[in-house]
Amino acid sequence: MPNLNEISERLLADLEARNQARDAALSQARALTRNAAHAIRAIHRLEPETADALLIEARTIVEALKRDLHPYPELFHSGYVQDAIKEFAEASITCALVLGKELPAPEALGVEAAAYLNGLAETIGELRRRCMDVLRQGYSPEAERLLEWMDEIYLLLVSVDYPDAITNGLRRQTDIARSLVERTRSDLTLSLRDEQVIQALNRMHERLDNGEDALAHDPGL
Repeated sequence: MPNLNEISERLLADLEARNQARDAALSQARALTRNAAHAIRAIHRLEPETADALLIEARTIVEALKRDLHPYPELFHSGYVQDAIKEFAEASITCALVLGKELPAPEALGVEAAAYLNGLAETIGELRRRCMDVLRQGYSPEAERLLEWMDEIYLLLVSVDYPDAITNGLRRQTDIARSLVERTRSDLTLSLRDEQVIQALNRMHERLDNGEDALAHDPGL
């Protein structure tokens, strides 16, 4: 049965090549996820140079995955690869928005729609984290700017009405994003009120101090 043997050899060779590609992709995906996480940590520490270097390395890994898995689209669109690319999108978007840069488009990052949208959704959590760090120092317009981005991203997410099979579970991430936006808006409102109260108290103290000074220097009293 020479024909069967030839077929068997070709099938086994193909499966072996796919298995090797899968193993390599798993390693690349882990490295990509790690770089993305470290880039986000760096930007929260306000270390933009470190974050940029990590994102450059991460982008190289994304391109390698696209190249190496081009013959195996089912591997490229597997959960572990797309999750890693989503993490790269999240890190890239987070770093850009925290630094006040332009929002990177999916084409600029080289990622597909579902990974980009899920990365956007998870960016809201990182923007909230940065907003809370800012508010710990008191109310700031920077916190308002971050909340505006959170609002804009959420409005985009709710406009995406496609099955989860197409968007890789975006609906759940959108629900989480809504909660984060509402909580952040509440925190920002409370911080603004606290700032207004402090300013009002300071003005009152200044008036009282000025009144006491005037009395102290009035020769008729």
